[in-house]
Amino acid sequence: MYQDDHNQNTNWNSSQPNSTPGWGNSPSTDPIQDMQPVPVKIKKRWPGVVALCLVCALLGGAAGVGGSLLVSGNASSSVLNVSDRVPTTSVAVANVDGQTEYTLSEIYDTYVNSCVAIQAGSTTNIWGQEVSTASSGSGFVITSDGYILTNYHVIEGASSISVLFNDGSKYDATLIGSEEENDIAVLKIDATGLTPVVIGDSSQAEVGETVCTIGNPLGELTFSLTDGVVSALNRTVTYSDGSSINMIQTNCTINSGNSGGPLFNTYGEVIGITSAKYSSSSYSSSSASIEGLGFAIPINDVTDAVTSIMENGYVTGKAYLGISVGSVSSEAQNYGVPSGAYVASVTSGSCAETAGIQKGDIITKVDDTTITSSSDLSAAKNKYKAGDTATFTIYRDGQTLTVSVTFDEEQPDSSTDSSSSSDSSSSDSENSSSNYYGSDGSSSDYTFNTPFGQFSYGG
Repeated sequence: MYQDDHNQNTNWNSSQPNSTPGWGNSPSTDPIQDMQPVPVKIKKRWPGVVALCLVCALLGGAAGVGGSLLVSGNASSSVLNVSDRVPTTSVAVANVDGQTEYTLSEIYDTYVNSCVAIQAGSTTNIWGQEVSTASSGSGFVITSDGYILTNYHVIEGASSISVLFNDGSKYDATLIGSEEENDIAVLKIDATGLTPVVIGDSSQAEVGETVCTIGNPLGELTFSLTDGVVSALNRTVTYSDGSSINMIQTNCTINSGNSGGPLFNTYGEVIGITSAKYSSSSYSSSSASIEGLGFAIPINDVTDAVTSIMENGYVTGKAYLGISVGSVSSEAQNYGVPSGAYVASVTSGSCAETAGIQKGDIITKVDDTTITSSSDLSAAKNKYKAGDTATFTIYRDGQTLTVSVTFDEEQPDSSTDSSSSSDSSSSDSENSSSNYYGSDGSSSDYTFNTPFGQFSYGG
């Protein structure tokens, strides 16, 4: 059952951080006196020369900076010039106002305590033996009373979830709700007075602007900052299961464990959720490694969904069609069958059945959007809300016809066990990426759309 407090109408979209200094403040540095080179008479004994060099090295290491070091030889003396620079300012916690740009150090100092490392545990039964597994990811605080945003794939299938803060405090987390389609999940911890991030406007992002992320790479190097630039916008990333999602491309380093972390702009605003990286695993071992290709979900694409999950436990108003489909194979197209989404089954009582869509139909258009695969249909449907009406163009028995479909509203899966703290408001097969528009195995004239296998989640 969802927590009582998930019905609170918390305004997380305009949260401002506290002015309390972060854990990452740099300590002040005392001035260091210059070291002057002192001529030393050395007998012609090499062990003495070695000893002198070691003494100078130790003195230099103890002093840190400043002055010079003398190295003596048989005929001449060489002096190493060491910087005597002393930092004049310390890093301050920023008061993010959306108008002022900040250094990476200031962003880190301000928000390192708003970022969390996530541990998700699960138990599976293998040959009668219970086996426990754990996965790691990242997340960030979006309200002062303990709501945390992360990726769905970070906590997928978890029976227990915990979050760790930079100060060492650890909390058990409850999964309020999730949306697999947009790869988001909202967690809740029993805490108050937290420092939430400031949500920015990802539509204002520009190619070339500096961005950074704070995350938990490899599940061990907690609270690491990496930076880069926005490399491209509106990238459609298609995963190996055929599902696709709109992304911001960045060359920020995104490794396993970074998933779910915030992508900051230089104003200290979150404009994305780090989610995926490009991997060379599908290529031969002789292929060059692929670096600098990371992806983040634009924050504007999920703000409404996140708010809905916080208030209702699931995303309301989502369009539901009530069919399962696959993509028409290239072999079938060679015999004159059009490309499109082949209807494998129709749910009884659904809007698709009401509109007259039948098993065996091939959907080739939704309004003016051409459909060539099941993923195309998924993407097209996601542009509509419950109650919207669309015209579907269908190929049936050699004929082309159109039907008008008024979308139903997707509901949480009533079969979900509500006793677990990590329950997900998962939907039926139409919106689960594991079987979304899935095959019923009864037809051989279509296949699933798996255009790319080289994209993988960052954590």
